[in-house]
Amino acid sequence: MLSRGVISAIAPAQGLTTTQRALVGAVFNAMTGYSAILDPEPIDPEQFAEALAARTIEFRTRIVQMMVLGALVLRPIPAEVTAKVGGFAAELLVDESMLEVAQRFAEGSLGLAAFDFERNGYTATWTEADTRALHTSRSLSSAWELDVNDAALAVQWAELEQFPPGTLGRRVTEFYRARGFVYPGMVGSAPPLLAQHDWVHVLADFGTSVESELEVFAFIARANDDMHAFSLLAMVVSLFETGYLASGAGLFESSPGHLSEAGMAVRLADAMRRGALCEGSIDYLRLDWFEIADRPVSWARNLFGVTPKSADAVRLGSVGPWEPGGISPFQVRAGSALAETQGRAYDSFGAVPISSG
Repeated sequence: MLSRGVISAIAPAQGLTTTQRALVGAVFNAMTGYSAILDPEPIDPEQFAEALAARTIEFRTRIVQMMVLGALVLRPIPAEVTAKVGGFAAELLVDESMLEVAQRFAEGSLGLAAFDFERNGYTATWTEADTRALHTSRSLSSAWELDVNDAALAVQWAELEQFPPGTLGRRVTEFYRARGFVYPGMVGSAPPLLAQHDWVHVLADFGTSVESELEVFAFIARANDDMHAFSLLAMVVSLFETGYLASGAGLFESSPGHLSEAGMAVRLADAMRRGALCEGSIDYLRLDWFEIADRPVSWARNLFGVTPKSADAVRLGSVGPWEPGGISPFQVRAGSALAETQGRAYDSFGAVPISSG
């Protein structure tokens, strides 16, 4: 029934695209344990809503989000697809803000769509109080704002280097030094909010290729029971698959075509599964990581209920930050340059580009 509903909503007139088929198949398998029926009998929104009448609004919202995700991998998005998804959402009594983004994309209104990400997505609920988790010396006027002249913040990050080996904080500094990343608070650093996701790379064992960024944001989005978090996954798909967004999160730039690569649908779906299995609802971007930075990574994984990757995801190329393929050649060069500037020997802590593996 779920296969019928999702595919009836997202299929263009000529049928599912290759990427849609891979994505729907992988997500259904990872999230339900059952295989999707990829060529089902169509179902209309009223019949589908009747079949899901006993389901909670949270469940129905997740199904609509799957429909939106299936639409967002299309370029162009046919207007009839967003209309169909809208019809299913209405019958399911689901108000999904990222549907409006998909509609903007279908209309070619890319600038308005980018605005809608901020107005209706994850950062729409960002408050001044949330800034405290970032440890900035001042309140930020917007969630993805840079903070490149904050000496106290930079010192706090640098002090993590003194923690014992294997602790979360120490591992994050090794993650930064291997790649030549600049600590928040310094010129050249990422927005402090985006730096929050770097801790998740270490916690959930994801490298730093573009493909790994898709995985880590799928994990973050699904671990959070606030439905606005889905916009984080919608954002990276729009950056790294279709290129509808030219930039995002204050730093990322468009690099299309990565989700449609072989095996990526399975890797993304497994990251969603692992996020869903985390204990309770966890907003990893609002978490005060410094409070647990002195604890072992294994302790943190146990605290949050982070489960291992599936064998299929690993087989298809999902790697951690310390493995072959877990770092890019550009990041190795940047890390080497940073080490030279700081007068120390370069150490990638085991990570090598896949071409050097």
